[in-house]
Amino acid sequence: MQHKTDMNLGLKNVWEVVCRDSEGNEKWREINKNLVTTVGLNHVLSSTLDGATQITAWYVGLKGAGSAAAADTMASHSGWTEVTDYSQSVRQTLTLGTATSGSIDNTSNKATYSINGTATVAGAFINSDSTKSGTSGTLYGVVDFASSRSVISGDTLEVTVTLTAASA
Repeated sequence: MQHKTDMNLGLKNVWEVVCRDSEGNEKWREINKNLVTTVGLNHVLSSTLDGATQITAWYVGLKGAGSAAAADTMASHSGWTEVTDYSQSVRQTLTLGTATSGSIDNTSNKATYSINGTATVAGAFINSDSTKSGTSGTLYGVVDFASSRSVISGDTLEVTVTLTAASA
């Protein structure tokens, strides 16, 4: 018999980022698990169990080189910077489908970036503020790629994130 202290809630997010060249050919693909930040975990607990205000709009951003840490916030993430070499004026909206079996994703509406410069992309993140290079909002989670990847003008990045919650 399990005791209450033996039950845990696990949050896991899996990211798939596909880079295509200007002709639509796949250049590279990254699939990695996400770090849920402490502020992200606190938000989930507070908004679900303690009556805090729910955040109803989330956005996907692109992360530069450097490592993410659990203590990262949008105002303070000294280990990495945001990549903004894309033509859209804001971070892309994270449009999720319906949660089922403890999972939800944006497969039907991927966050897509039209790259308009030369940059190094090393991951992605979910934040509650759409402002490109903005330092406010709730940083839910950050994913680090296995290695940094180069992008050039004309490339397109398609970002899919699957968020899961399960009793561990």
